[in-house]
Amino acid sequence: MKSSFIHLGIALGACIAALAGYGMWYTTIAAKSIAVAELQHQIVAKTETARRIAAARSALVEISGDEAAVRSYFVPETNVVAFINDLEARGLSQGTSVNVLSVSTSGTREHPTLELSLTIKGSFDTVMRTVGAIEYAPYDLSILQLSLGQDDKKSWYADLTLLVGSIPARATTP
Repeated sequence: MKSSFIHLGIALGACIAALAGYGMWYTTIAAKSIAVAELQHQIVAKTETARRIAAARSALVEISGDEAAVRSYFVPETNVVAFINDLEARGLSQGTSVNVLSVSTSGTREHPTLELSLTIKGSFDTVMRTVGAIEYAPYDLSILQLSLGQDDKKSWYADLTLLVGSIPARATTP
């Protein structure tokens, strides 16, 4: 009977050792499984972040052309002379003379503007066509004041004050 108890004790000890080993391996594998799941979550998060970055880059590439188109409606502070020359050329094409009397800056730092005072001289028809050509020029501009008159030589003139959207000099370079 002693040998049966010894065999039972050995079998019971082996069974307990096997269960302890199984429990230890189970907790080790469960911990590794949690670590793998955490790594998988990080991979998914980084993949999603990379996808969003790629989408943002492609959107920026798509709208860069739009940004250049919108910027063309504003007069850079460094190109005021070219803008004045454009106004004078518009007047010449309509058969009038456009004289810029003054240019000043106004607006806010984020939204600067240029205020221009001009005089347009010619016949009534050409003066009004020039005012229309300037008003509908491809710029962010609005007419603040307009006064029409006729001088003693029966020639017409228009005194015009324009407000033109501008871009600071530092914003014109990419």
